[in-house]
Amino acid sequence: MSRGLRLGQIERYVLIRSLTGVAAALAVIAFLIILVDFVELSRTVGVRARDASVLEVFGLALLESPAVILQLLPFAFLFGVLFAYMNLNRRSELIAMRAAGISAWRFILPAAMAAALIGLLTVTVLNPAASQLNGQFQRRQAKLMEGYLPTPPKAIWRSQGDGRNQVIIRAARQEGPGVRLMDVTLLVYQREGDGGLRFTRRIDADEARLQNGQLTLAGVRAATPGSLAVRFGEVSVPSSLNLTAALERLASPQAVPFWELPMTILRTEQAGFTATAYRLQFHQLLATPLMFAGMSVLAAAFSLRLLRLGGLAALAGAGVSLGFFFFFLNQLCTSLGRAGVMPPVAAAWTPPALALLAGFTLLCYTEDG
Repeated sequence: MSRGLRLGQIERYVLIRSLTGVAAALAVIAFLIILVDFVELSRTVGVRARDASVLEVFGLALLESPAVILQLLPFAFLFGVLFAYMNLNRRSELIAMRAAGISAWRFILPAAMAAALIGLLTVTVLNPAASQLNGQFQRRQAKLMEGYLPTPPKAIWRSQGDGRNQVIIRAARQEGPGVRLMDVTLLVYQREGDGGLRFTRRIDADEARLQNGQLTLAGVRAATPGSLAVRFGEVSVPSSLNLTAALERLASPQAVPFWELPMTILRTEQAGFTATAYRLQFHQLLATPLMFAGMSVLAAAFSLRLLRLGGLAALAGAGVSLGFFFFFLNQLCTSLGRAGVMPPVAAAWTPPALALLAGFTLLCYTEDG
């Protein structure tokens, strides 16, 4: 390993202090989120579900909280790194380092690289785990709330198609633990040479199951335009649609694990639907390491002002405000990306890139004048 890539004692010391600050900030954020979720679930599930105990409600809060915590992780890096560097500044350790001729780049870049690595771990490991926990939360909450103010299920709409045909699938409800759709209607369209669609057939069925690439329909009534309906006992039609994945896509893009997003995007587009929301989520997850690194650099750059010059608290407050600005900018770009106003790539990568560039700009101004 080259000498330039090795961390000296000072770099390791500052890195450990930074990670300790991030861990402390993360603990505070996690505690607050779990507390808020527990209170909210106690008010809803705990009151409405008679069999729900305090431990069950707390377990639900633990299952729901990780997904929210991951969304707020940038603030853990912002507050944690800012707190760590301000402590180093108050104890004149930063002054001593810089008086010894050590550039701020030497102990800020390792912290930024560590933040990027944690971001990579968050995307590849923690995000899928949080998605699974959120799925367990949804199932347990539905089980506890079963029978309380039942509401009619929403109709399910899906689509599948190829180069010749496009099929719109509508089901009134889903029953059973497996994928069993009831009161199903299939609207079959044929693609014309100019790219348009021509309606060719309607198929109604009492239920439908997907097995081995075949959509098996029971209690079938089929009709073409201008003719009477014909009844069949059971009909099987080829299907490229994964109904399990299709039903999962009814959830928000945030509920889809990172490793499943590429296939979800492909299946959604093959089914004839837009995958903009899933592409946006995929690129936002890819940009997570950059966001963590940008928040770390931004926090460090706002805490390097010499203590004897004064104004450190105001500068730290400005850093926190700027961090909140980039967070809300990220939410704004997310809304614009989902609405199709911005391309998903630009909407996902613009806020992290701006945060990192703002931190580097301030660091250059502070360090190099």
